[in-house]
Amino acid sequence: MGLGGGYSFAERIDVTGLTVQKLGFSYGTKRALNGVSFDIARGDFCALLGPNGAGKSTLFGLLTRLFTSSEGSITVAGHDLSREPRAALAKIGVVFQQTTLDLDLTVRRNLFYFAALHGISGRDAAVRIDAALEKLDMLERADEVTRNLNGGHRRRTEIARSLIHAPEVLLLDEPTVGLDAAARRAITEHVHSLSQSENLTVLWATHLTDEIYPDDRLVILHRGQILADGITSDIAQDRPVADVFLDMTGTKS
Repeated sequence: MGLGGGYSFAERIDVTGLTVQKLGFSYGTKRALNGVSFDIARGDFCALLGPNGAGKSTLFGLLTRLFTSSEGSITVAGHDLSREPRAALAKIGVVFQQTTLDLDLTVRRNLFYFAALHGISGRDAAVRIDAALEKLDMLERADEVTRNLNGGHRRRTEIARSLIHAPEVLLLDEPTVGLDAAARRAITEHVHSLSQSENLTVLWATHLTDEIYPDDRLVILHRGQILADGITSDIAQDRPVADVFLDMTGTKS
């Protein structure tokens, strides 16, 4: 495998999490994504690394069906997103870059509201909410008003909320934006742990190389195209990931 032609990750055989094939999208005459293809196996943590403007948010918009494209296909846990949108979206948990919590509600009420949108109520909702909050070390803050939480705890709340309906694929778009170093590290460690303990397929979009572990799956996206795809340590080849990223994209992480 060589950097010149881009890494491929063809070694995966049992791919049941997320598959993107030849995905393209344009804003008028501006090409945002151009033939993007990758797949992530169930239980894998995949970092989608790219500078601002690389196409990460466009990709997330397509993955969550905020908008659609006639170019290429997306398969979520075996469901084609264009043909079976409800089934596919039911398998996805999402944490967007901008917070979507109601700051005037308690943590628990925010999660109950989300559960109700998924048709989960009563005792079932309560059990799921407590379990999700416990996984993110937020159970003791369940009855606090969300406005009073710091940025890191708000993010933990959003991640807990995304787990209530037991998704198989978790999408996080720049989830640590605006957080201090300690909070960023805690969130990154929590999601890595969840990927393993819950067998979650995780796609973590970021422009920060220090959030990526050596054994993570890594996809580098730049100007709408994939430049590298493989295990981080294989791509880096004993070099700092930040240096490889800079050489490939001309940008700093």
